Amino acid sequence: MKSIKSILEQAIQDIQPDKNYEKEIFNNLNLIIKKINKNQKNIRAILGGSGAKGTWLRTFDADIFVLFDYRKFNDKSDKLSDYLERILKKKFRIIRLHGSRDYFQIKQHGYTFEIVPILRIQKAEQAKNITDVSPLHSNWVKKHKKLVNEIKLTKQFCQAQNVYGAESYIRGFSGYICEILTVYYGSFLNLIKNAAKWDDKVVIDAEKYYKGKDVFKLVNTSKLVSPLIVIDPVQKDRNAAAALSNEKFGDFKVTARKFLKSPSNKFFVSKNLNLDFQQSKSKNNKLVMAKLISLSGKIDIVGSKLLKIYEFLIKELKNNDFKIIKTEWEWDKKKDAIFYFLFDKKLLSKTVEIQGPPAKLEYHVKNFKRIHKKTRIKSGKIYASDKREFLVPEDLLKNIIKNQFVKERCKSIKIYVKT
Repeated sequence: MKSIKSILEQAIQDIQPDKNYEKEIFNNLNLIIKKINKNQKNIRAILGGSGAKGTWLRTFDADIFVLFDYRKFNDKSDKLSDYLERILKKKFRIIRLHGSRDYFQIKQHGYTFEIVPILRIQKAEQAKNITDVSPLHSNWVKKHKKLVNEIKLTKQFCQAQNVYGAESYIRGFSGYICEILTVYYGSFLNLIKNAAKWDDKVVIDAEKYYKGKDVFKLVNTSKLVSPLIVIDPVQKDRNAAAALSNEKFGDFKVTARKFLKSPSNKFFVSKNLNLDFQQSKSKNNKLVMAKLISLSGKIDIVGSKLLKIYEFLIKELKNNDFKIIKTEWEWDKKKDAIFYFLFDKKLLSKTVEIQGPPAKLEYHVKNFKRIHKKTRIKSGKIYASDKREFLVPEDLLKNIIKNQFVKERCKSIKIYVKT
């Protein structure tokens, strides 16, 4: 059996970006930054995100922050996107995207780069928008360069276990939370050992702002509803993990325990859901897939719409008595999404029993009998036996994808059965 040390050493090698890919990305980034900065006095474009921190993996978001001089623009925060748009339009073909402050996309040589307008601040209290604090996050992480590979391990582990990303349709661990947690515990392995023992409402305070104090009495309680409290190292009144769901928190803890019990490199490899579900099939069950083409727009919004469809389908399946053995979904963040459902092959009964009101409520019983033909009294209540509309889940799914709720949230959706 491999030692944890050798497993982590191999994982670090496996997650490093391809040198040629990395070189090409950074060459493009530097050219764009240089072009933006040319002949500009009051703005300065810099590398942002994981690229600036050195914590990127094989694929990473290529972000460019455009810093606007604080003294000149602090009272014009709501106009930064308009100012930047005028500058960028003269130099690139751009797409403007809606956000807490609108930002821009540039597609060049097969890559997509995001350009984010930011007010240049020295401390978080000066921020007019949440994005203004991003360079301060980068600066804090860069103080811990020795932990870059440990941070990469944490990020890759979270990605592979499907708990990575703070977007509203994921509600997992953001890249910044991964960075803070790794710095706080000093290594990926120490983080995992501690996470395996976490209770709810664990407080992570890397800068010791609340050392010896009760954070729940000093910070607005509305910011402390998440199962994990991560005090932002550059903004002490902010919980960086506010978006984390109980589900993703629980998944992370369970997986941490599994890793410690049976260490393996497989924990750093993203699951192939299609293969996983195909392998889960047996003669007693069947796989039903919904393949969707997503709408265009901001990733967070589009992803949330897909999640709502997924939750709607699950609710309708359960309401119609279909037992889901296993289900998951994936989206490539471009256009293709797939929902996977594993069901028991056994047909449902041809009739369904519907419970009505207590037999003593004559008026309601009369109405119930008007709707349902075959009724009977049992244990003081009236029941009806109706013909079941859908005996197999795929027929129900094919029907409900015609619903306006579904049609408004994706471009198209089709149902496929793998028996």
